[in-house]
Amino acid sequence: MKVTSYYPVVMTHDVAATARFYGQHFGFVALFTSNWYVHLQLADNAAVNLAVLDAGHETIPVPARGQVAGGLLLNFEVDDPDAVHDRLKAAGLPILLSLRDEAFGQRHFITSDPNGVLIDIIKPIPPSGEFAAQYEVGALPT
Repeated sequence: MKVTSYYPVVMTHDVAATARFYGQHFGFVALFTSNWYVHLQLADNAAVNLAVLDAGHETIPVPARGQVAGGLLLNFEVDDPDAVHDRLKAAGLPILLSLRDEAFGQRHFITSDPNGVLIDIIKPIPPSGEFAAQYEVGALPT
C-alpha cells in the first residue's frame, strides 16, 4: 500500500463552528466547504490537513453515525509553545494541562476544541537520560 495523504477527520454536530475554531486559533483555511464537510489545510503548510465532518452524515456507517469525536488527541508540533499557550489562553480556550517540560522530551500543554477533542501543543526538547535510551537511533530530539 502506498499512502499518498493522511489527515484526521473530526466528527461533530456543528461543522461550521468547528471549522471556524481551527481557522481562528490554528491558522487553517478551507479548501472545500459544504454544510456537512469542510477540508482544512494550514495556510503556510500544505502538508498539514484536517477535515470536519457532520457526525450524522450518510457516509458514516450506521453503527457510528451520530457519534462525535471522542478519545482523540491531536498533536501540533510548533516552534514556540509558550507563545501559542499565551495566545490561546488569552482567547479563552481551556488549558487542561498546564505548560510544562516533560522528561520524555516535550515542552507542551493541552487544550481542547468545542467538541472535546484534545489538542496537544508540543515542542520536542531533549529528554532525560532515562528516556533518551528509549529513542531509536536518529529519532532523538535535539
